[in-house]
Amino acid sequence: MVEANLKRTVETTFRAPKRPFLSISPTPEQEKESKAYLNPEIFYETYRKALKLSVAQSEPYRWGHISQLVDDKLLRDVRSEILKEIHFTKKETDIYKVYQSGDLANLSGLDWSDLSRLPNLFKLRNAIYSQGFRDFISEVTGCGKLSGVKTDMSLNTYTKGCHLLTHDDVIGSRRVSFILYIPEPGKTWKPHYGGALRLFDSIVPNVPRSDYHCKFVPQFNQMAFFTVQPGLSFHEVEEVKVDRHRLSIQGWFHIPQRGEDGFIPGEQERTEAKSTLQQLESKELREFDFPKIFRNEINPEVVKSYESAEGLTQAETEYLSKYLNKSLLSSEAITKMKALFDQECMVDIQEFLSPKFADLLSKSIKKCEFNTTMPRVQKDVKFPWKLAIPPHKQRFMYMDGLDQQNIDTAADIQFANGIAPQELPNFGLTRNVAKSEVDRELCTLSEMFRSNAFRKYIALITGLIACKDQVLVRRFRPGHDFILATELEEEPTVGILDCVLEATMNLTPTTGWESGELGGYELCMVTNDEEQQADEKLNEDEAAIYKENDDSVVFTSQASWNTLNLILRDPKVLKFVKYVSNDAPGSRWDISCSWNVKDIFGKDEEEENEGEGDE
Repeated sequence: MVEANLKRTVETTFRAPKRPFLSISPTPEQEKESKAYLNPEIFYETYRKALKLSVAQSEPYRWGHISQLVDDKLLRDVRSEILKEIHFTKKETDIYKVYQSGDLANLSGLDWSDLSRLPNLFKLRNAIYSQGFRDFISEVTGCGKLSGVKTDMSLNTYTKGCHLLTHDDVIGSRRVSFILYIPEPGKTWKPHYGGALRLFDSIVPNVPRSDYHCKFVPQFNQMAFFTVQPGLSFHEVEEVKVDRHRLSIQGWFHIPQRGEDGFIPGEQERTEAKSTLQQLESKELREFDFPKIFRNEINPEVVKSYESAEGLTQAETEYLSKYLNKSLLSSEAITKMKALFDQECMVDIQEFLSPKFADLLSKSIKKCEFNTTMPRVQKDVKFPWKLAIPPHKQRFMYMDGLDQQNIDTAADIQFANGIAPQELPNFGLTRNVAKSEVDRELCTLSEMFRSNAFRKYIALITGLIACKDQVLVRRFRPGHDFILATELEEEPTVGILDCVLEATMNLTPTTGWESGELGGYELCMVTNDEEQQADEKLNEDEAAIYKENDDSVVFTSQASWNTLNLILRDPKVLKFVKYVSNDAPGSRWDISCSWNVKDIFGKDEEEENEGEGDE
């Protein structure tokens, strides 16, 4: 696959440099000083008992918060020190957008012998990892002993548009996660500012619900904390919606290391085996993914008819011209697109829909955007629309041409997967039950994408014959929706290429998406086997899902109107749709098509090989 010209370069991960763990082993004098910097209430038995009970009774999992944790003057000095001495760099991946502190992102890696620049930060770090505070956190969470050798803190500032999507923090030896909030002191951080910590309940372990269970709105000198529980401690940072800085210190307490009190041989290895990365790849958990990545087989006789196709018939041209721009149906246009696809394995087709149909659809989508209430929670998404789950992988509204399904509980999902009648997509039936004009028009267009005439048209452009297909109408709502980077899952069958032909029909009528700052762009990037194998062995100091390598980005497409992106995607290519910002002028709308394909000359090659075997 040839690399495309990029409209926008996206940093695809942040990997902290590998550094040795540094023992803080405070002296009795330092322990006494650290205690003086913390709220004395936390050392009172009545306070500890009350907080411990609150954490034990908390939902959706064990979490709590402490107000006025740190000496007010010290924390104000820390904030001033950070803003003066530390440079923050924008980092953006499929899962987050945040400003991080360059070479100080991992405070465990600091040379703490040089304290001239950050003396107050050093005092705060010692207080948080002091024996007294570790014992306090251990007691109120009931999590067990915590390491005093392994420290793990970072500085983050969330400004307007910054966010962190749903995840469970399960990496390596983490036992308790904490966030110490230091926005502007003396001012209230209001709920409508965004930036809240949102916690998610789970349908079953490793499958969070679509809507958050509760949220914590941060204030200056508050610490939120929770036990890191594999498959349960799902949380996210809500997008910041105003021009303010939500500065915080994020960190973790770890399980005791070898030689420390509470060390259990093999405990870290067992914890690492439950990491989020491994759970995301679990085939058993894919039954909870909706929509299913399932391409339906096309009639073999129809497939065979494409093999000898030399051009569109008059009847096929007349049918397609109801929807497609007539200029794209000429043999000259098809030849030109074929040459480009042969060279690049991808092609962008502008003004794809006919002016008449495009104008009708644009007006209908805008009418829906501006005259109806956008569904914000799962129960508000009404058939024929459905909601993609689970939210640590994806969230968007879609129509798939299939009957209505309930997926609120594990029993619902079990029924949908193994008991409910299995059916083929039928956008015609879906159109008949759709109540809105835009839904009916989108279903009509989806029918066209599944037509024999369109599949033949695609074969003429690509030289590839569709054997199986899947078509989804998608809506990515501002402040809600995304797809995290995923790879191809389906195993190819005999005679079928291991690549998948994909098309995205961009149907976003609003403008202002070009910079990518509002999200909603679709991006493809390449991985390689060696890097993937290395990722499986990452510890928390190397934790990253994707590589920081701009050269890996092979294609990116901003939300746009009336453009078809056609790409041949191989198994090494990851693909995602970036979270759509709350500031976006509307939803990202598209129709996503994918086809299992074989080469148009594949049949002849197979017959020649069979003949050689017979000899």
